[in-house]
Amino acid sequence: MKSLQEDLQTPKKSPHEFSSVTQRVLGYLPSIVSKKVTSNGYVILSSNVANDSKFARPIKKKLFICKSALFKARYKEFQAILIKVNERQSISKGDRLVIDSVMYTMQQSIGVGMDFLCNPNSARKHVGNRFEELIRLTISAIGVTNDRIVFKIPYASEDREKLYSCETDLIISPHDKIESTTKQIDKKEIVISLKTSSKDRMGKIFLDKLLMQKFAKHPVKVVGIFLNDIQRKGEKSVNYTFVSGLFMAYTKFLTKLEGVYFIDPPPVVRKEPYNQHISTFSEFISEDIWDLISS
Repeated sequence: MKSLQEDLQTPKKSPHEFSSVTQRVLGYLPSIVSKKVTSNGYVILSSNVANDSKFARPIKKKLFICKSALFKARYKEFQAILIKVNERQSISKGDRLVIDSVMYTMQQSIGVGMDFLCNPNSARKHVGNRFEELIRLTISAIGVTNDRIVFKIPYASEDREKLYSCETDLIISPHDKIESTTKQIDKKEIVISLKTSSKDRMGKIFLDKLLMQKFAKHPVKVVGIFLNDIQRKGEKSVNYTFVSGLFMAYTKFLTKLEGVYFIDPPPVVRKEPYNQHISTFSEFISEDIWDLISS
């Protein structure tokens, strides 16, 4: 069996692999965590081994399932709920909480595990990759066609035409296979931008939409999906990184996205006018995704 450190850095090819590594991390944490500090509904875990102190990213108490046995039970519920979503059955408020908490626990377990076991620079890259894999696998589990496309956008240079590579994290489609290619974007398909945080990345999603619409010569549907917008502040507190004013300025003066979703939304998005544009991931996966691919 791979070491936990290797497992965390290995690409995941199935939901079961995410469940497995999550249970490994949940079993490992009690042996390494020396202190827990609660701040504004989040827990900051720290470890002190051989005078080497390490701190993990904040985890939300309401969403993070800290016991391996409980996670295992919730994961079974999660699988059953995705089958219900696939069959277009009604999804309850409790079902949505299970979706968000299981997704959150799987992603944050990987993040916390890497905070304690991996080099910080390596951890950032791998955490982002695991998030993209987790969202893709979940979308696949409900039967929605998806793939990754790199659009090649031509532009004139000083000596010849060159191509700008516009990478999409994911494209979802109502078709049996993705119809978009490197040279064109299908009108019915939706571009999904996947980021663990909107910090320093929100503007790029809006600009990419404008760029892709110029390239496609027709409206392009773009959705942003984020894990959270929270970071540790020192050893005992947290702060939110969602820049609400900038988001509304982009929305009003640049272009409007077809949706923005968080697994762990910052509190401000529950208020007007943000709640008109931003919701939870569980709402996306259980309802809005069907509206998007059918419009």
